[in-house]
Amino acid sequence: MDKKNSRHQMLQKLNTMNVDEHAQLSLGIIQHVMQLDVYKNAKTIGVTISRYPEVDTRPFIEAAWEAGKNVAVPKCIRKTRAMDFRLITSFKQLETVYIDLLEPIVNETNSVRKEEIDLQIVPGVVFSNEGFRIGFGGGYYDRYLADYKGDTISLAFNCQTNQVVPTENHDIPVNTIITERNMIDCQRNRKLP
Repeated sequence: MDKKNSRHQMLQKLNTMNVDEHAQLSLGIIQHVMQLDVYKNAKTIGVTISRYPEVDTRPFIEAAWEAGKNVAVPKCIRKTRAMDFRLITSFKQLETVYIDLLEPIVNETNSVRKEEIDLQIVPGVVFSNEGFRIGFGGGYYDRYLADYKGDTISLAFNCQTNQVVPTENHDIPVNTIITERNMIDCQRNRKLP
């Protein structure tokens, strides 16, 4: 199955989840992340503002703020398909852009360099246990992660994992996937050449 069909089928499946179950499972995933050393040791975390039916990142962001961490949210630069991560201290510093995405308001936020982000939360729709993913089709994260040196985690509902993901040379896998049930060590699952 190609990426487009896999993405479409998984989004349909996720949209059948009721709102209460979605919220409960999202909180469970966030609690698992907060137990990880890579989270505890991170000073600055990069994360997108999720859209339903993705794992809800708002409680994660609030918990990070409460823990005294810096939170950087991407501003997408459509012309080059690059991302500019900008520090936010309030959800009021966000604005709605194309396709209902929430992004930082440039004149209310400061840009943060890639090397200053200790932990990157990488969104996706479909995941293999090796850390490869099917995202939303823009290629923004694969470009960003190509030379990113920090830790990478994806938040996913269990049903999104253990899938077959076709890969291309430019695809960058994440290190870890956290679900409501477990932690998947993707680096260990990847077969070395």
